[in-house]
Amino acid sequence: MSKLSDAALPTGAFRAGDRVQLTGPKGRLNTITLVAGARYGTHRGDLMHDDIIGQPEGSIVANQSGVEYLAFRPLLSDFVLSMPRGANIIYPKDSAQIMVMGDIFPGARVVEAGVGSGGLSMYLLRAIGDHGTLDSFERRSEFAEIASANVATNLGLVPDNWNIHLGDLQDELPKKKEDASVDRIILDMLAPWECIDECAAALVPGGLIMGYVATVTQLSRFTEALRKSGQFAEPEAWESMVRGWHLQGLAVRPEHRMIGHTGFLVSARRLAPNAVLPDFKTTKAKPEFADEDIAVWNPDHMGERKVSEKKLRKTIRSASAAAAAKSEQGEA
Repeated sequence: MSKLSDAALPTGAFRAGDRVQLTGPKGRLNTITLVAGARYGTHRGDLMHDDIIGQPEGSIVANQSGVEYLAFRPLLSDFVLSMPRGANIIYPKDSAQIMVMGDIFPGARVVEAGVGSGGLSMYLLRAIGDHGTLDSFERRSEFAEIASANVATNLGLVPDNWNIHLGDLQDELPKKKEDASVDRIILDMLAPWECIDECAAALVPGGLIMGYVATVTQLSRFTEALRKSGQFAEPEAWESMVRGWHLQGLAVRPEHRMIGHTGFLVSARRLAPNAVLPDFKTTKAKPEFADEDIAVWNPDHMGERKVSEKKLRKTIRSASAAAAAKSEQGEA
């Protein structure tokens, strides 16, 4: 059996198979996978992997030209941003919001759709521990393969309490999960309003559904669909923005760049069966959507980036190679 608690701790001296984040001249970051006898080549000289293997984290290592690099294992947030991607990821700042505002707890029974490149899956697996379950639903087998390889690379194993199901959530969720057997459902999909009834059936009373959507039109459509279903308490919606600060002597000021809008989060609690939510609103409801409004909410109008088959094949090879290196480390 493969348990999360069996995963190799990301501590101690660097080993072959480890991912290492190198900070070089001018603060440039590069992430490599350590392989005995290999070299990291740059226009300023080669850095030998063997010079890093066996060193403690936080070491300064020099290449053949004397250029120095600072070596750390990447944090999970670093790994998510540098790992091979098949689909757009949920950024760490939004994953953090999902973990806290979604109240993901040890032992929780969680459903996510879709799995993307596995970034959110890793945060969820950490939070639920050995006694929880994570069921991830994904329409694209290529994305599922990339996500599985990324999880294996990061953890050194694929936990037994994580299951990836291929297919549409609204079709597969009723087959895979019994009614009232899920604590949390996280939806990262184009049209989350299409599976509200299936999610409501799977959730326990008091369970929570959360949607991650990119546009205002998706946000409005999903929120209104939750209300119209009559199965959830009043939805809440928000976004988060992160602004770093420049710290150098007395020159302490906000950075010129910031991580602005990446997506909206919407959450709602599952009502008890047959419960009727009182009308707490004091303002009049806005008009319903017309068919022509909904028609423009498709990938082309919303600017969704399409991933080419060539890019997917390259990403699968990259993710699988990293996972294989991590596996070889565990067998050594």
